[in-house]
Parts: sequence; structure tokens; C-alpha cells
Amino acid sequence: MTHATDRPAGDRILVVDDEPDIVALVAYHLARAGYRVSTASTGRDAIEIGRRERPALVVLDLMLPGLSGFDVLETMRAEESTRDVGVLLLTARREEPDRIRGLALGADDYLTKPFSPQELVLRVGAILRRLAAGRTAETSADVLRIGPLRIDRAAMTVNVDEHPVELTATEYRLLLALAEHRGRVQARSHLLETVWEAAPDIQTRTVDMHVQRLRTKLGAAGELIETVRGFGYRLRAPQGLSA
Repeated sequence: MTHATDRPAGDRILVVDDEPDIVALVAYHLARAGYRVSTASTGRDAIEIGRRERPALVVLDLMLPGLSGFDVLETMRAEESTRDVGVLLLTARREEPDRIRGLALGADDYLTKPFSPQELVLRVGAILRRLAAGRTAETSADVLRIGPLRIDRAAMTVNVDEHPVELTATEYRLLLALAEHRGRVQARSHLLETVWEAAPDIQTRTVDMHVQRLRTKLGAAGELIETVRGFGYRLRAPQGLSA
């Protein structure tokens, strides 16, 4: 466990990899970009540092000794202190199931090795901007506001530009599931389990049809629901959203 640089102006980034050369390379380029960088070489150290420092983002290798990157990601998403940390996966595996598993566990993006350090820095910046946009949405115990969209969880009502939108119970649960995890991809199978409480082997076309109807009812705000081809959907924060 080491610490690379400590420039106070930038977000804290935790780099986790058991290859010292990769850690040094990534830490160097992130530090040059103005980020504060911490490093870890094992999954257990990564979890400990994450709890203590609460970084803005973790660059996480999947192939770690002991606890794998999948284990670290699952633990971070389960704990309140690290639940909203951005995660960029690094993997030498190019197989689609590994990428899908990482996204399903809550990763924000991934890069396959070998990678360009400049691209990694750009992706880190993109993730942080996306997460920041999501955090600027109005959030209270009962209300979620994302751009023109307002969801009152206590009253179970939805408004777009202050105009009420009539949704079925299923459409409301689907929108709420996407809104509560805004900025992160939700797999069709996961939505089936959480919204419909259905086994993941049921036809995922059910999700697609409901998303289509939901977009229509939301009008222009329906464009906030993005399709992630071959995987699922994400509710994004609109560009230029301010607090």
C-alpha cells in the first residue's frame, strides 16, 4: 500500500493493481492531470483504503491476489461509505461475460489491457463528470429531481416540468429503479428482478416494451433514459445540469 501524490485541488483516486509498473504508470498520469492518488496492491487493502479515504473513483484491476476485483466491487457497492464511488475496471480479459458481470455489479466503465494512459485519464474525467451531474439532482428523503423530472416517492407521483404524468404501478417502479441508480447501467435481468420480482430467465423483452411506453409518457424527459446495447438501460443527468 502506497500513496503517490497529494495535490489538494483534485479529486482523490484510488488505483488498485498488483502489478507495480501499471500502478506507477496510472498514478503518474492521474497525478499529472491534477488528481490526488492513493494506491493498493490487494483487494483487502483497497476495501480498507476505500472505507477510510472515500475516494471519488477507484481504478480497479479484476485479477487481484486473494479477493478479486469483482469481490472488491461487490463489497464497495454493498457498504454505505463506498456505495457511490465511481469505479473504472481494468481487465486483461476481453470476454463479454466479464464485462457484463462488472457492469452488473455496479462498475461505471472498463478498459482492457493494454490501454492508453491518456484514454484512462479521459475516462476517469468522464465518469466523475457524470457522477457529479447526478449528484446535483435535487434529492431529499422523498423527492428526486433530475432535470425536468420530479419523482415524489412519498406520494408516488411523477411530474415533468411541473406537469403530472400518469404512470402505471409498474412504469413508476421502473422509473424509480432507474432514477435511484442514475448514471449507472441497470441490466434488463436486474430490472426484471427488482421491478417485476421475476426470475432473470423470463423474457427481457418485457423491460424493453415498458421502457418504450415510459419514454413516450415522459415526453422530452424520456430522452434521459439511455439504451446500453446488449445490456440494459441508464437514466442520465441532463447536460449542463446545475444545483
